[in-house]
Amino acid sequence: MVHKNFAVALLAATVGACSQMPNKGSSPEREAAEAPERKIASSTTISTPEPEEEALPPTDIWERLRRGFRLNHRVDNTKVQDYIAYFSRNEGYMARVSERSRRYIFHVVEELEEANLPLELALLPIVESAYDPFAYSHARASGMWQFIPSTGRSFGLQQNWWYDGRRDVHESTRAAVKYFNYLMERFDGDWELALAAYNAGEGTVRRAVERNRRKGLGTSFWDLKLPRETKRYVPQLLALAEVVSRPDYYKVPLHDIANEPYYARVDVGSQIDMAQAAELAEIEVDELYLLNPGYNRWATDPNGNHQLLIPIENQDVFEAALKELPENQRVTWQRYTINRGDTLSTIARRYQTTVSAIRETNKLRNNNIRAGKTLLIPSASGPAGQYAYALDQRVKRRQSSGQGQKSSYTVRPGDSLWAIARKMNVSVKQLASWNSMAPGDTLRPGRTLVAYDGSTPASNNRTTRKVSYKVRSGDSLYRIANKFSIEIDDILRWNKITKSKYLQPGQRLTLFVDSASNS
Repeated sequence: MVHKNFAVALLAATVGACSQMPNKGSSPEREAAEAPERKIASSTTISTPEPEEEALPPTDIWERLRRGFRLNHRVDNTKVQDYIAYFSRNEGYMARVSERSRRYIFHVVEELEEANLPLELALLPIVESAYDPFAYSHARASGMWQFIPSTGRSFGLQQNWWYDGRRDVHESTRAAVKYFNYLMERFDGDWELALAAYNAGEGTVRRAVERNRRKGLGTSFWDLKLPRETKRYVPQLLALAEVVSRPDYYKVPLHDIANEPYYARVDVGSQIDMAQAAELAEIEVDELYLLNPGYNRWATDPNGNHQLLIPIENQDVFEAALKELPENQRVTWQRYTINRGDTLSTIARRYQTTVSAIRETNKLRNNNIRAGKTLLIPSASGPAGQYAYALDQRVKRRQSSGQGQKSSYTVRPGDSLWAIARKMNVSVKQLASWNSMAPGDTLRPGRTLVAYDGSTPASNNRTTRKVSYKVRSGDSLYRIANKFSIEIDDILRWNKITKSKYLQPGQRLTLFVDSASNS
């Protein structure tokens, strides 16, 4: 995760691209490429070297990565070897994370190349989040680059009720690139120390370096006393890079990903309902959320920059349909008559919106409202289940995933997670996990938390049903498995197919789905 403790003043400084790089990882192909032959005609006459044939552009993203690898992969280091062995044994994991990266990795590589950074960094989201933009850690780190709130804000990632820039694929990648440049400069081009600082925090690494310096000890990453997670972090990335550099040798399958853009950025110009936007783009709502995970709710941020990422093959149809739809029809509106005892906050919660959005829509100067008056409320056009990746729906799924007898608690003013955990006779860590929280998150009165006593396995209260699923355009094994909360290996086994066989639109798959899954 990204822990940051650095002077805010330094963020304003212009950080140059990488001018010092560690030794490149070696491979027979690279060594041959770096030693072109020169032809000598005689002792007195030197012939003009024949122009080298221009290298063909890489056909897939993995070859492009290999060409941009610059770090020493430390293949003789025992910790790196341990992780190489781990990834070689867990080929299913590598297949899943490479498949999950297919929407994002081309654009990550583009940003890294533009900043002249080593392309091993494109593999860092595997270490951080398994390339899951919805990942959230116990330390409040979010998104595929795992920024904590304070550092996200320091690098311009906005965070509010509607939107979290730490999960925004495009913006968080830009922020990560800026942070890499900052750390590279602070650690004089030592990428192993810079990566350790990305994980543990700049201050933690600097203090470790100073301790060793005072003792006359080595100050490389491998010499330092650092947190256990950080000591594993750098070897894991180097091992990943080594495995990607020679996947056939290590017998590690990588999902085929073309070296071409997956999405285009479209300026919508106003707030828009996510379900409506998906319909205009002729894609599934889930696909739109997976490309735009920064949006927390059923619509884009009313006060945001109104950018949406759209699959590039759907860009033209989306932009054409969008032109035909007036801005005042891009969100559904409901008229609400104020009842006695209502407040803007209770109305906002009821309609899954914010007080500020209601005030702005109705041109209210303050929060005072009067019974009998009518408010215009922006609201979702479809049922809640249609917005499966919206924050509240993800929380509900997580709250339903525990085992045992379920109990709930409504947060009151003055409550703390520690006090609630004691009342519910569970640990703070367990309570936070069941409710998609981190222990340090702010509790809001009115929120419902759940806990499980573990006495009854959840499977006792669930049934499995057989589903015939019709493959749609753009579907993948990962997407289908994620949609039904099942494993890719199970889909392969149930349908007697292999990972190497492409799914075809219209193809029927047999699935055995938990009755509680969001299908």
